[in-house]
Amino acid sequence: MRLFRLLIVALLLVFAALPASHAQVAGSPYSVVVPVADTSDAQRDQAFATALGQVLTRVAGGQDLRSNAGYADALGNAASMVQKFQYQRAATGLVLNVEFEPGSVRRLVAKLGVQSAGIKPPVLLLVQGGDGHLLDQSALASLAATAGARGTGVVYPDGNPPDPARVAAADPAALAAVNRQYHTGLVLLGKLRDGGADWTLISGGQAQRWSSQGASADALLGDAGNGLVERLGKQLNVIGAGPSEGKLWVSGLASAMDYASLVATLQDDPSVKQVQTLGAQNDGVLLYIKASVPISALAANLAAGGHLLLQGEPHPGADANLRWLR
Repeated sequence: MRLFRLLIVALLLVFAALPASHAQVAGSPYSVVVPVADTSDAQRDQAFATALGQVLTRVAGGQDLRSNAGYADALGNAASMVQKFQYQRAATGLVLNVEFEPGSVRRLVAKLGVQSAGIKPPVLLLVQGGDGHLLDQSALASLAATAGARGTGVVYPDGNPPDPARVAAADPAALAAVNRQYHTGLVLLGKLRDGGADWTLISGGQAQRWSSQGASADALLGDAGNGLVERLGKQLNVIGAGPSEGKLWVSGLASAMDYASLVATLQDDPSVKQVQTLGAQNDGVLLYIKASVPISALAANLAAGGHLLLQGEPHPGADANLRWLR
């Protein structure tokens, strides 16, 4: 640990009061697939408006913008922001893949008067049918469509899915593996049963559980999509009226590279305005943060990204306690 401390001291000189830089989020938050009845101009224009509504919600961090002045006019002018589009045949019928120009979307979000908490990562869906097997993408279409319509993206397990039991227990090693494989700290676990389903949302290592009733699997899955978005919104979409400041304690830093990655993660978060390292002890650092959201909401959003876990026990002198995942 002595070498780590020496390297931390050296890095403190570089990062101590470095202002946050806001790099563009990787991935495709500006691309949406929407169903269409045909290839007519009217259907295409309606699809552009629907797609833009979903993208705006994503870029605004999940906030509902429908009541903002200028929103309806923006949807009516959606075609002007389309970068490219393509019709495709899917299992559910004809769909239109629409990709918007990122700069135009970001400028529109700012024009709508929104201060974003950052684009949320997708939610990994680990949903078991009545036979205990994980449902595939086609079976989860109604859940994904419901969540997508409200700006929440999803990803599906591949051929080597994580163990749902370990994820539900918020096992750090399992969550670290989820982040490496799917680039998220958000997981929805579900178990369908006759006439109902049980759900667990893991966000940054914290679990929210609920049950639902329904006559069919599609009804249960659609209801789960709404429940997922609402719970994420309550936890993550907390936009401050003005700048906030506080202290974060982050443990689990085993090397100077971990520390540098942590600082880079903070700098890439659009709600972080200033980062200053106050001190280091063993495998942890105490950080002063100035942000556009409350510190508790910032911690929850950082943990949702998958690199960090929320810790229940408060650290002395810190407003929030996180652990770095490798």
